[in-house]
Amino acid sequence: MIDAHLSALAAVALAARDAMTPSLVAASAAMAAAVRDGHKVLAFGNGGSATQAQHFAAELVVRYKDDRPGLPSIALTCDGAILTACANDYAYDYVFARQVEALGRPGDVALGLSTSGTSPNVVKALEAARARGLVTILVTGSRGAAEAAKWDHGLVVPSAETAHVQEVTLAVLHLLCQAVENGVRS
Repeated sequence: MIDAHLSALAAVALAARDAMTPSLVAASAAMAAAVRDGHKVLAFGNGGSATQAQHFAAELVVRYKDDRPGLPSIALTCDGAILTACANDYAYDYVFARQVEALGRPGDVALGLSTSGTSPNVVKALEAARARGLVTILVTGSRGAAEAAKWDHGLVVPSAETAHVQEVTLAVLHLLCQAVENGVRS
């Protein structure tokens, strides 16, 4: 089991390197430029993707590798009062879109994470982001490729296996963090 899982993950990671490099370079440049210009990143997702959004925001606010001033990033998954009020008063589909409407400004980055690419609340948040002039990025697995193509930057992990999508997504998020850190230094 261990060998099979890690071998499959290695294959997905290598396929991701080959398939995702151009789109990852473009998304990294856009995010780094936005943060360098004083904009923030709003990150969101459900379940495992929610924790990855929180991890990503923490890496920017605190640090990834470099000791540097904190960088503006907010995980929209963290405020229980906002999430439950919106779910109760509107619908769960709007828990992230409502926050993008309140917090997003033109030039900011909306970073949606969805292994399937079809989570209604992630899609609605990206729609709200586009309407407000934010840069839109979706990180997803192969089942979400069509959805990813709709946004400024679609980062598609070449796998439909949820675990492998999440594992490679973490690497993608770390690469985005490194690009932002590099971008604020230059």
